[in-house]
Amino acid sequence: MSVVVPVPSYPSVVAALRAAGCVFAEDEARLLLAAPGTPAELASMVERRVAGLPLEQILGWAEFCGLRIALDPGVFVPRRRTEFLVGRAAALVGACPHAVVLDLCCGSGAVATALAAVLDRPQVHAADIDPAAVRCARRNLPEPARVYEGDLFDPLPGDLAGRIDLLVANAPYVPTEEIGFLPPEARLYEPRVALDGGADGLDIQRRVTEAAAGWLAPGGRLLIETSERQAPSTVEAFARNGLDAEVVADEELDATVVIGTRAA
Repeated sequence: MSVVVPVPSYPSVVAALRAAGCVFAEDEARLLLAAPGTPAELASMVERRVAGLPLEQILGWAEFCGLRIALDPGVFVPRRRTEFLVGRAAALVGACPHAVVLDLCCGSGAVATALAAVLDRPQVHAADIDPAAVRCARRNLPEPARVYEGDLFDPLPGDLAGRIDLLVANAPYVPTEEIGFLPPEARLYEPRVALDGGADGLDIQRRVTEAAAGWLAPGGRLLIETSERQAPSTVEAFARNGLDAEVVADEELDATVVIGTRAA
């Protein structure tokens, strides 16, 4: 005999989420109730959210720059603050057609996907070391974008060297000792490789800046998301590697980006 599972109601879902500490319980309840599936599947989704899994991984997508980015369990969830990075990057390229764009540490490919949507016929490339993230990025990025699996610049085709107009990197920048202070959603359900930036949080940023000049076109730009506290050290890394650097920030989004330019 089949068991009939009652459909969770909006009030009951809100109450369960609120009891679990979800700050935006009402909004999350609406998204969960709107998701396709059976009552049993909905109940399972609510249970997973109450247990602490990121809402975006449960839904299978994250909203970013007005787009739905496909997201699998265990893949880094794009943050709203990173929309500032996208906006600054898009403004630098402007209406220039066929700009060559590279998104390093691309995760789900959210940044590259957003740039592909707003730029004029860009040539988009993305890379990440996490196989699960690469699978997501390949689903999100439209053809003819290319997504590579490997460590930073290692998997890129050699003919990109010296041709990249826009290099964006939301590299991990959380200091190792501070990982334990992250919210459980990130600490338990996102890959460590997407969070841990080494002792001072800047290990990956330094590696990116050390190699960037050889990949950028003359006048090309490198944009790296960082924190307000770390920005001066990020600027120093840019300067050591021949890039003119400036810091831009958005207080509302709590976003800080360092922009470096290769001399023309």
